[in-house]
Amino acid sequence: MKDKVTTVDRRNFLSKVGAGTVAAAATLATPLVTPAQADNESADDKRKARYRVTDDVKAYYRVNRYPK
Repeated sequence: MKDKVTTVDRRNFLSKVGAGTVAAAATLATPLVTPAQADNESADDKRKARYRVTDDVKAYYRVNRYPK
């Protein structure tokens, strides 16, 4: 009795792998999607300076300087 041998050509294999990848990505990305929320900052809050030169920032730039 001959055993039934199933062969899969390259095109069918790649299409099945691609479909599985898309399905897995959609399943994983679904919990990451959240509804948009309204912006609660005032116009003055949006324009205020946020960058602060602290000791940590100074140390970072001192350590990561290019050699002269």
